[in-house]
Amino acid sequence: MKKLLLILLCLPMIGFGQCVSGNCENGYGTYNYKALKGEADSKYVGEWKDGKFHGQGTFTVKYGGKYVGEWKNGMKGGKGTMTYLDGSKYVGEYKDNIFNGQGTFTFSNGNIYVGELKNGLPNGQGTFTFANGDKYVGEWRKDKRHGQGTMTYVSGRVNKGLWINNEFSGE
Repeated sequence: MKKLLLILLCLPMIGFGQCVSGNCENGYGTYNYKALKGEADSKYVGEWKDGKFHGQGTFTVKYGGKYVGEWKNGMKGGKGTMTYLDGSKYVGEYKDNIFNGQGTFTFSNGNIYVGELKNGLPNGQGTFTFANGDKYVGEWRKDKRHGQGTMTYVSGRVNKGLWINNEFSGE
């Protein structure tokens, strides 16, 4: 009885779904997930290996985002495009479901980041163009301007030199 109660309590967290076409074990197939507790329905269409997303595939969440790209062992891995409900979009490399490598993130407010990412954050060389036209080109560390870089403002002012934790330190 205790085992049955535990299973029933865990079902809402697991979710329900089914393979609706093809081979969702080793091959190409479509798998639909059903909504629970207000979560949107979702669907994966693509390649499978050992019952996990693996190869090329598309994961779509109804009323939400969409990822089109490479999968490795059930996680985003390789190159792909993620489009968010608010219109933001990431095109680039993933490792273990996280932005890692080269990528371009276009924000819904018009800001654009192009460059290296590590663990989901700008890290390494990159260019951030603000919606108002200001632009930073240079080094990043954990989502902050850090290292050598140049900030060019629409007003014509230029700060070129060392940046530490988003603050211009001087030439």
